[in-house]
Formats: sequence, C-alpha cells, structure tokens
Amino acid sequence: MIGIGAPADGSSALESFFATCPAGSGAAFVVIQDLAPGQESRLAERLARYSPMPVEMMKTDTRIAPDHVYLLPPGKLVRIEKGLLRLAPRGDGPALPIDIFFTSLAGECGARACGIVLSGTGPDGSRGAIAINAAGGLALSQDSGEAGGNAMPAGLRRAGIVDAGLPATELARRALDRRQWPPQIPLGPEPAAREQPFPEESEAILQALEDATGTDFRLYKSSTVLRRIGRRMQVLGQPDLKSYAALLQSLPGEVTALNRELLISVTRFFRDEEAFRVIGDRVIPGIVETLPPGQTARVWVAGCATGEEAYSLAMLLHEAFDKAGREPRIKVFATDINPDSLQVASAGSYPASAGAEIGPERMERYFRTDGGRLQVRHTLRRSLVFARHDLLSDPPFSRMDLVSCRNTLIYFRPAAQKDALLRLQYAIRKSGHLFLGSSETLSSLQNGFQPVDARHKVFVRVSSRPSGQFVLSSLKTSSRHDRRLPPLQAGGDGDPEIRPTMSAEPPSPRSRAPLSDRPATASPGSCALPCIMVNDRHEAIHLFGDLRPFLPSRPGVAGPELARILPEALVATARRLLDLAMASNTARSSDPVEMPLAGTDGLLRLHAVTLPAAAPGSGALLSFERLGQASQNSPEGGKPVELPAEAQARIDGLGRELDRTRADLEATIQELETSNEELLSVNEELLASNDELQGANAELQWVNEEINALNADYQEKMALMNRLNADLGSMVQSAGVATVFLDEALLITRFSPEACSVFKLRDSDIGQPLCDIAHKLHYPDLLEDIRDTIRSEAGFERETTAEDGALYRVRITPYAIQASGHRGALVTLRDVTAHRDLARLRGVIDAMPEPVAALDADGTITLVNKAWKRCAHSGGDAAPDHCSPGGNYLAACLMPPQGLPVPFDPEDPGLALRAREGLKSVLEGRQPKFSVEYPCHGPTEGRRVCMTATPVPGSAVGAVIRHVEIDPWLRKGTGASLNTREKTQRHGG
Repeated sequence: MIGIGAPADGSSALESFFATCPAGSGAAFVVIQDLAPGQESRLAERLARYSPMPVEMMKTDTRIAPDHVYLLPPGKLVRIEKGLLRLAPRGDGPALPIDIFFTSLAGECGARACGIVLSGTGPDGSRGAIAINAAGGLALSQDSGEAGGNAMPAGLRRAGIVDAGLPATELARRALDRRQWPPQIPLGPEPAAREQPFPEESEAILQALEDATGTDFRLYKSSTVLRRIGRRMQVLGQPDLKSYAALLQSLPGEVTALNRELLISVTRFFRDEEAFRVIGDRVIPGIVETLPPGQTARVWVAGCATGEEAYSLAMLLHEAFDKAGREPRIKVFATDINPDSLQVASAGSYPASAGAEIGPERMERYFRTDGGRLQVRHTLRRSLVFARHDLLSDPPFSRMDLVSCRNTLIYFRPAAQKDALLRLQYAIRKSGHLFLGSSETLSSLQNGFQPVDARHKVFVRVSSRPSGQFVLSSLKTSSRHDRRLPPLQAGGDGDPEIRPTMSAEPPSPRSRAPLSDRPATASPGSCALPCIMVNDRHEAIHLFGDLRPFLPSRPGVAGPELARILPEALVATARRLLDLAMASNTARSSDPVEMPLAGTDGLLRLHAVTLPAAAPGSGALLSFERLGQASQNSPEGGKPVELPAEAQARIDGLGRELDRTRADLEATIQELETSNEELLSVNEELLASNDELQGANAELQWVNEEINALNADYQEKMALMNRLNADLGSMVQSAGVATVFLDEALLITRFSPEACSVFKLRDSDIGQPLCDIAHKLHYPDLLEDIRDTIRSEAGFERETTAEDGALYRVRITPYAIQASGHRGALVTLRDVTAHRDLARLRGVIDAMPEPVAALDADGTITLVNKAWKRCAHSGGDAAPDHCSPGGNYLAACLMPPQGLPVPFDPEDPGLALRAREGLKSVLEGRQPKFSVEYPCHGPTEGRRVCMTATPVPGSAVGAVIRHVEIDPWLRKGTGASLNTREKTQRHGG
C-alpha cells in the first residue's frame, strides 16, 4: 500500500509520479489531496492520461484492488480498515486528511506501508509519517528543490523520519524497489516470545552506537532494537548484519540515522485524552491545593520526546493554578536522550496540524501562529526545563509532585525496567504521583504505590522508602562514569540537596571501608560530632551525624559545594578554617560563631581535621560543636584560629560596605524590574500585534493555496481550450467553406480563408462589425437575417447570387455558450454555381428525344438521359445490368441487343464488332469521331438508326454516344442510295 499526500496545488508532481510508475507492480495507490468541500477536482482525468492503471475518484466505501489508483474526493476523510477504504465527511475543525490516512495505513499494513509526501503548502503529514516509520514502513518525500512551497517535506525533515528525499520522477521506483530487499530481520510486530539475547553480529553496531551517543542499547529489548536495525538495512539494501556493520563504519551520518531510528518519537498533545482527563481532574488539583505558599509545583517528564506531553501537563498545571486563584509557580523538568527531539521541544514550534489536538481555547491562550506553525507562548515555555538525561545511568531528580514516564519503559529489558522504576520512585515525594503508559506496570514496586486509576496507570506513593536498594550516580563530571555515590537506601523526605548522601548514623568501619576509616584515622572520636567530609575543592563528599540544624534548605541549583549547603554566616569561617588546616596539615578550630538558626541556641565552634594524604580525594573533616556540649566531644589537638583586631576591624568595615552595596543593588534591581515590566508590557503588545499579523498571514496562505489550486485548474482548462481552438482552426481551414463567426453584436470573432473571396476581410478585421465589411452578394437583408437567427435561435438558409453571377447557398446557424450566456451566429457560404449548371445541363440532356449516354475511358457508362433509360428498360429485366450506369457499353456491343440501343444487324453479323472497334478507337483517341447506321425494326414498321460517338476532350468523360432515328431523313429523299450512305458512314465519312 502506497499513500501519497499531496497539496491542493500538487497536480504536476502527481503527473510526474504516475508517468514513471509502472503497471503490474501489485501495489495499490491512494492519493490524499487536501481539497475543501465543494472544490472541483479534475485530477482523475489528468492522471488517467499518465497512468496505465485505472484511476478512480472514490464515491463510497471501496474495496482495495492491486494496480489501482484511488483519489480522495473533496471535503472527505478516508481510513483503511480490513482492506476497505472508508470515507467520512470532514468536520468543522482543522482537517488532517494526510495524517489520518497515514496513521490508519500504518496500523493496517505495518511494514508493508509506504507514505510519500509531495512538496507544497498545507498540512505536512508528519505525524502520520511518524506512525508509518514506527510501524516499520517506508517514509519518502519529494525533493524540496523541485517545488517553491516545500512546507510539507520540511515538516518531515524536522521530524527526522524521512528515509529518502527524491524528485517526483524517482519516488515510484524507490517505493517499489523496496520489495526487492526482503529484510533478514523481521519487521513486523514484536514477538510474544521471551526476550532473546543480541546476536554476535550486532555487537559492532551496538558498540558504534554507544561510542557515538553514549547510550547503551544492550539494555533495550533485543527484538525492538533488531527490528529497527532491520528497517535501516532494508532502506539501504543490506543483506545481513555483518554487511550493515561495515556500512555503519564507512557511511557518514548513518550512526546518527540509526540512533534516530531507534529513538522512536511517537507522541502528541494530550495523548490518550481519557488518561489526561484523570490527571487534570484527580491529580493536579490536589497538588495545587496541598502546595505550601511560595513553593513550586515540581513535575518530571522522563522520555519527553519532542515535548508535547510535557507542555500538556504544564497547561493543566496553569489551568489548575488559575482555578485556585493562585499565581502559577510551576517547574516541569522534561528529559530525553535524543538531542534532536529536545531541540524541537525546546524551540516549542509544532506543525499547524497539532491544533486539532489542543482545542481552540488552549490554542488561543498558549500558542501563536508563526509562519504556518504553532509557537508556544513565553508564559507557558518559561515553566519548562528541557535537558538530556539517561534514565538508566543518570541520577534522578528528587522531591517531585508528579513523575510522568509514558511508553518508555516498554523498550527496556526487565532488569533495566526495574532499575528505571526504582529511580522514578526515588524522585517522587511521599503522596506524589506516578503516571505511566498504557502498556506499562509497576511490577515489584506495587507495594509502595496505590492506584488512583488503574486503567489509565495513575498511582500515588504511599511508602516513605522503597522496598529495595539501588545505586545513585553522583553529579555528572567530565566523564560519564567517573564517580558514584556509595550504595544508599533511597527514601526519606529530607532536603533534596543532602538527602542523596546522608545516612542516619556514621558508618561502621567494617561495613564501609575505606571511606569510614578516614575519620577514625584522622582523629579518634571525631565522628561523635556531626561532621562533613570535604575534598581539597571544598566539596562535600559524605555527611555524618545529624546535620539538619546546620544545613538549611536553600533554593537554587543543588551542588556539593560548601557555599551551597552551609548557612551564609558559616561559609567564610569554614573556608578559612579548612584552608589553614589543609595547608598546615594540623587540626584547627574557630572562635565561637553565632548560629542564627532555629534550634541552635548559643554559640557554635567549627573544627577542621585533615585526612591522610595517601587516601584518594584527600581533604578534611569539618565538624560542628555547640558550646553547650561536653568538652570531651570536641576534637583534640585543635589549634584555635584567632583573628587580629586590625583584621576584625577590616572585616567589620567590609561588612558595612557590603550592606551599602546590597542596598544600592536592591534599588537597582527594583528599577530594572520596573523597566522590565514596561518592556514586558510592550513585548506583550508586540506579540498581540504579531499574533494578528500571523493570523492574517495564515488566511493569506490559505487563500494563496486556493488560488494556486484554481490556477492549476485554469491552466489545465487553458491548455484544453488551446487544443480545442487549434482543432477548430484546423477544421475551419481544411473544410474549404467560406465561414464567418459572429457574436451577439455581429462582431467578427473568426473567419476562414475562403470567406475572403466573398467578404473583403483581412486579419485585422477580427473584432470589427460585419456591417463595415463590403461583400459581393446580392443580399441586402443579410444582417437582418443574422439578427433574427440569433434572437430566435433557429437556423436559416437561402440561395443568393453574387456580382460575378456565381450562386451561393447561405446558411446562418445560431450558437450559445450556456455557462456565460453569450450568443452568436455562424455564417457559411457555399458556391453552388457548378451544381446549378450541372442541374441545367442534366435537364437539357433529359429533354433530348434521342438516347444519349456518356462513357469513361474504358467504356463504362457514367451518365444516361431519360430516353436512354426508356430504351434500356424496354429490353427486359436484363437490360439495366448492361446499359445502365455502371455497365460496360463495349461489352454490351457483343451481346444480343434485345431492344437495347446497341448496333445490331442480323444480316450483317460483323456490324456489332465493327461498332465496338470504332467506339474503342474514339475512346483511345485514334479517331476524332465515329458513326454507324444499323436497322432497328419495330413490331409494326422498320427503322434505321445512326449511332455517333464523339470524344469529350479534357474531361473525365471519354465519349458521348447518341442514337438518332434517320428514317425521316431517308423518306425525304436525300439523293443518295442507302448502300452508299452506309459505306460512307462505316468509313467515318
């Protein structure tokens, strides 16, 4: 099955496609053109001229047959269901005929589906093409260089699922050639059998992917990975994995193409509407209601693809905050491992076809039209953060109110699924929610969650810690796998910055060597105080004891630096203390420091104890001592850090200067905020104006598309009119009849060359009134008869003479153009002078009493008069066969006359032969004339007849013969005997 998505103005590309598409391929073709209801389409007639296959404009549901071309009628949608093309009326909203058919084609045909998108303006069909690609089918597009409007293929290229972009003349061959390369690996649905290991031949491919992208696809299901690899093999015509692995190393960009193939990005706004309705009605309102004032609602969308679902959740959150009358404080963390998808998501630009999934109200509030695409507004975009994140190797986020991971886990192996679920569970705070895809389950984590809606896979966390242990990766450094934090039990609801590295009690030396050995070696009993192990870069490595009173929560980016986790009052003292301790490699203590935190009455002293230099990551222990505690709990050997009076005074002065600077900074910030608000107001006005312009631009683009479609139809009609005009001109010229075409005002629109012999016409007389043209007819009522014919719409005909005596038959025929209502007349003039003369001559010949006949060169009778016919019919039934037109008179001379006008004398048997030879000599031009007398006795009296033969020079008639009765001449007595006269006539005298 080959589906072809074409714009309304894409007829020329379709003609090129089917002109090069062979018949007998066994494929069926469905052409989807985005035509508005009521729009006329002549595409079937046009394609029938180029395609050897039957072309059919669907009228009802149609059973698919191979080697057929089916066209979508205007104002309709079509889906394929069980081999049947089902038509449906188009709704009032945005029409997506290409996406709708491509999606149904992918579900019906799977790997046998092929989707082709031609260049033009209109819906790009990218979402339907993504469905075909995900099903293992082939997605092709027309080369954008062939057409001016390439919005449709550009949408596919942005989606990254185009297998090839080719000229229209090569698309058919590429689509049909795919059958010649059967895949080594099945491309159908994923088998239900137990997951199989990867074959050895695929190791080089997986390693190349990991080296290029950092993603280990060995953790993914082998059936899914091998199926997508097999699709690339089929696209490139590779017979086996080994040859494809070699091609992967040599073909630039193929690793990127394969990675894009593996990272299937099938998503849309509010995918699965019922599930999102559960989230919007039963989950998000509870998050907003229980959120403390000033706190931010935190959502993590793992595997966000191109971001549609992340934006969908952000819209629901904004609507919930507005409904609660609160200012939106939202942060949606959307992550994926595909950088191309993240780039699309971060740009927030989507095809116009996505508007059908969003709804008009949300479209108006959260999107604006930008060049035929939907652009996310800043008010929604600033609520989201997009970042690359590998769910199987990178550390998870924490303290999330909602975690969404839909249709991502299904691609992992069971062990990887469990690991990913543990990470997702760790990220969710108690009473937080988990949103999974329709094909995913919680499996072993079911005890920590309760279903909110089991059908739509929405769960709430009820346990404060998960049932198992797992490894959390450390914050990412230059290397992907450089450092990992020690194994910890996830859970708890402490501060997110310290929870990943905090243990309830100091680790025992046996269970946590060598990390737990360092404080014991540095100072026995030093772990009795709450302390932090830091490295030489002042970064926290591990936490010991109850540090919650000393490490308050601070908003901002989490990190291990002391400046991020210590109170501001302790940062300077802690840094100075650590620098002195590590520089002198001795234990140091600070002067008492006021601790302005709740629950820390009195003063606080800090202690710094260095760690062994030989230990990896050598640094120091920073411990906290409340001065009200027993002195034996403090580290021994600590040398107090004293600041001189001058330094203390300098510090106080710097503090006051810092206070003044802060005050100036706050004033500057307020001024900047005021200016920023003004700029935002101006920007909103500009955006509103831009939205109006974009709306007008969209309308202009739609009008332009309709104009292009109409222009294509007009061009086709113009070509047809040109052909008809040429045919009419050729017919008028070849007819040889004087013809004049007149409109309703009797203006000349066309005339034949023969008309110039009657009317004094020139080529420049086109458009001139006929009354201004002189003619040679004696026909004063010509113009009035033409007007009467146009008014009555009844033909008129008469004969008239010309100045030179010629006779013309004038015929006036009316005509009317039904579509425009224009009327006119056609005047034809035939010269019938020869016909008149011939009729007169025939009358003269028929008036002669003697039988007269005309013979051609071989003696065939071509013309006889009435007297000849009377004489011939008097001979009986056989007479017309010999002496009628078409009979041969030379042959009749050798037959018994039976009353026929043939020379015959019973007393002279040679008379007929001599008459035949004499007549033949005249026909052949050997004698100028021949005559012979013969007896022709009647029943009561005898008669003598003289036959004469006279040639007709310069004519198709060979000779004229006449039989004249000469008895009256003989009775008058001519003075010559009969024998003498016969002798004279026989010799031509």
